[in-house]
Amino acid sequence: MALTIVFVHGYSVTNLSTYGELPLRLRNEGTSRGIELNVEEVFLSRYISFDDVVVLDDISRAMQTALKEKITDPAKKFIAITHSTGGPVVRNWWNMFYNNSPETCPMSHLVMLAPANYGSALAKLGKGTLSRLKSWSDGVEPGQGVLNWLEQGSSEAWTLNQDWIMNGEKQVGDTGVFPFVITGQDIDRKLYDNLNSYTGELGSDGVVRNALANLQARYIELEQSTPVKGADGNFIMGELQLKSFKEAMDTPFRVVRRKSHSGTEMGIMASIKKDLSDTASSETLNAIFDCFAVKNKTDYSALIAKFNTETTKVQQDEKVETVDGWLKNRVFIHDRFSTVIFKIIDTDGRPVNDFDLILTAGPNSDPNHLPEGFFADRQVNTLNKNVITYFFNYDIMFGCPAVQDTKGNTVRPAIQGAQMLGFQLKLRPNTGFVKYVPCEIKATSDMLTKALNPNETTMINITVQRVVDKEVLRMLDLGSSMPNDKDGSFKGTTPSGDFV
Repeated sequence: MALTIVFVHGYSVTNLSTYGELPLRLRNEGTSRGIELNVEEVFLSRYISFDDVVVLDDISRAMQTALKEKITDPAKKFIAITHSTGGPVVRNWWNMFYNNSPETCPMSHLVMLAPANYGSALAKLGKGTLSRLKSWSDGVEPGQGVLNWLEQGSSEAWTLNQDWIMNGEKQVGDTGVFPFVITGQDIDRKLYDNLNSYTGELGSDGVVRNALANLQARYIELEQSTPVKGADGNFIMGELQLKSFKEAMDTPFRVVRRKSHSGTEMGIMASIKKDLSDTASSETLNAIFDCFAVKNKTDYSALIAKFNTETTKVQQDEKVETVDGWLKNRVFIHDRFSTVIFKIIDTDGRPVNDFDLILTAGPNSDPNHLPEGFFADRQVNTLNKNVITYFFNYDIMFGCPAVQDTKGNTVRPAIQGAQMLGFQLKLRPNTGFVKYVPCEIKATSDMLTKALNPNETTMINITVQRVVDKEVLRMLDLGSSMPNDKDGSFKGTTPSGDFV
């Protein structure tokens, strides 16, 4: 069986050497496994990401033209292997040109290595900082257009991923495309940047969080009920109601051991050697060929189960990491994490940029009932101030047994967990002619299980009521105030407290 493979690299790359020896290793492995992989059938893509004007849609259009030039046989489909931002690039191309006709897509398999499907926490750092980081940069200033997409909560990523959650099953199958995600969760300490903790973040490979790589995701819609006044005439805390909940289709997700995002020693792509004697990459290569072997939905479902079992085993085996230190050894506990991206809009669809989001737990919806250590990070999107991303320690939120090292020493006692989860929103402006009323969804075990799943992202769209005071426009009788009368001024009008 002959395979055509198209490689698509990651962000801020300027040299085809970024692919390392992986293309040659696949050819060598293919021969040993009885799969024909000729050099002529391997295409190394290169695209421009370091120009500020270039955005993912531009790259997708160029990709469509490049593929038509290289793959001229309409009956022949190719396998795409991507790294990092290459995953969103190909997904964007796939969605742009074949969303309504998946059977015509020339791609059969999409094997994504450490893809930034929901972005990367690093993207918010800015171009100057990123160009300094060895873990991502290749000596050029990163392009702002691609960087904007990569920032957590970008409007472009939200649109692509919401569509995937809602309609992904229509794109996958025997006549469509089979997507896969393979990633690591280890940190190459040699690439760790002491000025940027994200490069050593647990739950990630030093650049992309597991939860942001995984295509398995969820979408929740919450909507505020009509504001109600209390006995004192003031609005009371509004209720957020669950309007809809949708899980994306299951997709194969594999965490491989001892692989980080970049680098020739641990990088999930760059560390692979062409020689078959390189056993350090066997797990990654086996996972890639497992993806190649999928021919139908039955195979796909079987691989989902296989990858789930293998990922669970890897994350259990890598739970405790001990790093030699100068004065004493450091112990890292590799818990599983979850990402939740909140977007706040009002009933007119306008973004609500000024708000406090408060997490609650327990039967009384109390923020103080959240377990210690549950919270890892929070970021507000630079361009979309109404979108905020939370990074949760899933194992702590749900509770977990005591953690022991290889010598049987307890490095962390058992944790009870939150048991419940809720949200409160304090919105601004909260006075004036147009305002917002605080609202909440009470902490429940149902919301906890809906919002958080290990190694996954949940998108939560919250719609709040835009409260418009009646005094924004009033009609008066002709006799009560003539337009040319000095007493007809309404500059001093104040809100009535009643709303339309």
